[in-house]
Amino acid sequence: MFKGFRSFLLRGNVVDLAVGIVIGAAFTAVVTGFVTAFLTPLIGVASGVVGDYSKEAFTVGGTVFPYGAFLNALISFVLVAAVIYFAVVVPVSRLQARFEPVKTAPVAKADCPDCLSTVPAAAVRCAHCTSDLAGRPGFPAQPVRVH
Repeated sequence: MFKGFRSFLLRGNVVDLAVGIVIGAAFTAVVTGFVTAFLTPLIGVASGVVGDYSKEAFTVGGTVFPYGAFLNALISFVLVAAVIYFAVVVPVSRLQARFEPVKTAPVAKADCPDCLSTVPAAAVRCAHCTSDLAGRPGFPAQPVRVH
């Protein structure tokens, strides 16, 4: 039982995932600190609220709504999402596109009118029954030369 558990833990995917979560949590803390220290006060200056905008709130019927804390979290989320998209998703998708094999377009096919075998639409002779296909419906009138 422990041997299977050990092999599960030592798989590359599990270790990579654990490292990614730890790094992501640390990065989120850095971005949240940046938003709290720099961006939230800038929003406060722009909106006329002096000081820490994250402590702003309004009260309705004795209930406090801390909208500044929500804006702080929203800005942090947008920044983390932007950095992940532009620093991870875009480069990885470009890298995958570079190493992905080129997919060729499928060859158009038609049925031979004599033997009903499927042959390429550009064929001038059926590969199965060797009947002449040039000029028949669905086939070219002239032989197509492929270089």
